[in-house]
Amino acid sequence: MSRSSLQHACSHPHVFNESNPLAEKNTRRAVVFTAIMMVIEIVGGWSFNSMALLADGWHMSSHVLALGLSLFAYAAARRYATDARFAFGTWKIEVLAGYTSALALIAVALLMFYESIVRLMTPAPIHYAQAIGIALLGLLVNLVCAWLLKDSHNHGHSHDHAHSHTHDHQDLNLRSAYIHVITDAATSVLAIIALIGGMLWGADWLDPVMGIVGGVLVASWSIGLLRQTGRVLLDAQMGDPVVQEIREVIATSPIKATLCDLHVWKVGKGKYACIVSIATTHDALPEEFKQQLSVHEELVHITVEINRGEVCPVR
Repeated sequence: MSRSSLQHACSHPHVFNESNPLAEKNTRRAVVFTAIMMVIEIVGGWSFNSMALLADGWHMSSHVLALGLSLFAYAAARRYATDARFAFGTWKIEVLAGYTSALALIAVALLMFYESIVRLMTPAPIHYAQAIGIALLGLLVNLVCAWLLKDSHNHGHSHDHAHSHTHDHQDLNLRSAYIHVITDAATSVLAIIALIGGMLWGADWLDPVMGIVGGVLVASWSIGLLRQTGRVLLDAQMGDPVVQEIREVIATSPIKATLCDLHVWKVGKGKYACIVSIATTHDALPEEFKQQLSVHEELVHITVEINRGEVCPVR
């Protein structure tokens, strides 16, 4: 067999993540709805002098950018899916978009804190009826977008073999877009509460205070998203259930072996790659251990290194 034929026989695709066309389509719709509502809320907030409504509008402007980034990530991941420069696929483009969106949320929270404190110290008259109408419309748009972006694929995954664990199948790019919309819906609710309270009881201070509360909510949700996406980007998966599953396979293997080294990282939604280094005195082949590990279907790329001997070699 020629060298080129051997290389072709050993080669295999590195596209580990399925595309999500429905999520991409709904994200595109959400961008359009959110952009229209952003303009309405910012203009309305300035015109009717409502800090809560204005904060919600600026908050929504960041969502337009974030949702646009999510849309771009889907397109880029699909376009470069077969590009050989991406050794383990393009899924992390989507994760990187989610991480960047979380950073944008942090910036929005800080802006909301600042603007609310300024308005709390220098209050101004508010046109409550008009501002409430716009806030209600904004809430309706947010709820429609949240319905479009709700991830129906966020579920546990179990196996038919003896070991059953839950594995993360979240679309982190879609989740980041969903969180942006949900935080916007929350700030819309807070704005409505503040405006109604101010109109009924003359509590003008409620408007900027709710802006501060909204900033706290935005900051807390963004920190959670940063942690999720950051773990994936830094390949911090050695605490995931699949790692213990790999250890159990080697420990219970009919071929007596010692696990010397193990590296596991995520390459898709609920999909992992691993490098396993094993010491054994038996005349075993890497394919035998690969076959044993393949019962865990979330392991989509397995590399096995065999060291001859009873103890692990010094690295």
